[in-house]
Order: sequence, then structure tokens, then C-alpha cells
Amino acid sequence: MDWLERTANLRQWTRSGTRAPHKPLLFLYALGRYQRSGDGALRYSAVEADLRRLLAEYGPAGRTSPAYPFHHLVSDGVWEVRTDRGSGSPGTGVGELRATGAAGRLAPELRAALRREPSLLGRLARTLLDLNFPPSLHGELCEAVGLELEAEPVPAAELLRAVPRQRQRDPRMRERVLTAYEYRCAFCGYDGRIGAVPVGLEAAHVRWWAFDGPDEVDNGLCLCSLHHKLFDKGVLGIGDGHRILVSQRFVGHSPAAREHVLALAGRPLIGPQPGARTVAPDHRSWHTSQVFHGDPRPAAAV
Repeated sequence: MDWLERTANLRQWTRSGTRAPHKPLLFLYALGRYQRSGDGALRYSAVEADLRRLLAEYGPAGRTSPAYPFHHLVSDGVWEVRTDRGSGSPGTGVGELRATGAAGRLAPELRAALRREPSLLGRLARTLLDLNFPPSLHGELCEAVGLELEAEPVPAAELLRAVPRQRQRDPRMRERVLTAYEYRCAFCGYDGRIGAVPVGLEAAHVRWWAFDGPDEVDNGLCLCSLHHKLFDKGVLGIGDGHRILVSQRFVGHSPAAREHVLALAGRPLIGPQPGARTVAPDHRSWHTSQVFHGDPRPAAAV
């Protein structure tokens, strides 16, 4: 049984690039709990609040329930659910999951595989992260679910075997995007260097690579490390006229928060240089619907 392949091919609801990270988040959470405390079961009523917070923070906007992945992950063969009545999930009803004492844990065969090969846990977690989230969020996601991973990523050849149609990243993406924006953050203009080497500047995907975002200039922004993280977290976005969106859900009272985040609302992007392609409308719309949180602040309110 190829656990990496199963992990890479979790059945998820998809339509027009819509994100549905419910199963990957539950799987990551279960791996973190397994790593910390062995193969004990996770009672739904005890972990519901944790799972709800994960979905709110790392899922797309809109209400959802952790009951859905708790029930449906069973169908992928990596998870099992038992209740006070015996094996099997009672369904996706929150009340039923609570009332029947529903508890889930990694499937017995997967737990046995992890005992035989402890390094498998890290490869499974890296696969879930690579296929569902941008690299800027990997570290904090591991902290959120209690995972401690080695720095080594899943080898590209191994990931290709698990997902035969998996695309290869274009190593020229970063240089092309930074050049298009003249090595300046498109949000704040930061352009730091050590000698001739840019420092703290990154090429951000607007439509995430994990969701078919191409390695092209019109799907990229040159951003400083701070604004890259805020962009991928949905605090910042791009609106009509390529003006910066700031989420109303962001709260910050310090002078730094006002200067580096709140004051950006309504400002035009810096760049790209003449002749370079601006962010494509389709990619901008995807980010707004799938990543950006809530409604934008009006520029006049800043």
C-alpha cells in the first residue's frame, strides 16, 4: 500500500479552483497528535474547537464544519471513526458526532506503517503541505498542529510517483518576477540588499501553485517577507485597478501596524515596470475569493 500516493490523492471537493483543505488539515492535525502522543483516538467533542480554528485560519472564507472531514476522511483509507455503538461514523451531523462519543484516529494499517518506518510521517506531512498550501505557511501550520518536521522536503521524484501529473516548478520564476518589479516590494517599496544580493524579497504566487497557479510573471508579485506572509494569509489582496486591499478582519493598533499594513488600503501596486505583464484578472479574482479574508477596508478609513 503506497501511503504517499493515498495522501497525495485525497478526494476533495473541487470546482473552478475552489480550495477545500478540510481533509488535509484534519490529516495534518492527526499526524501531529500521533507524533506527540502515539495512536490514541481523537474524540470529536474534544478536538472540534481546534479543528474549527484551523479551518477558519487556513481555509477559504465562508462557514464550514470540522464534522465533514471527520466523517469523510474515512473514505480515503487513512482514517477510522468509532462511536460508543461500535465502528463506523454516524455521519456529518455535529450533534450525532458529539452524542455518540465519536472518536477518530489514523487507520490501523497506517499506524503500523508509521511504527515500521518513522520517517514516513514527515513525508506524508510534507506532501500534504506541498499540495495544499504555499511554502510561506508551512512553518506556522506545523506549529498550529503540533508537528515537528525535518527540514528535508519530499524528493521531487517521489512526489511525481505519487501524483503522476504533478507539475514541476520553474526555477526561473523568482528571478523573472523580481526583475519585473525592479527588485522592490509591490506593496511597500522595500528594496534591501546585501552587496548586490537582494535580501528579504520573494516571488509570491497570486493563485497558489498548489491550485494550478502558473510560474508566470502575470501570476506573481515581488513582495518583502512580511507582506508575502500577509498576502498568503489573506490580510492583503489586490482589487480593481491593481489597488491594495486590506482586510477589515486585520486588527493592529501599533504605529508599525498602521504604517506597514493599514495605510496600504487603496494604494496602487508599485510596478511592474513598463512592458512587464501585470497580474492577470483571473488570478487576482482567485486570490480574492479563495484567500482574502472578509471585506476590504475603504481607503478613506485609513
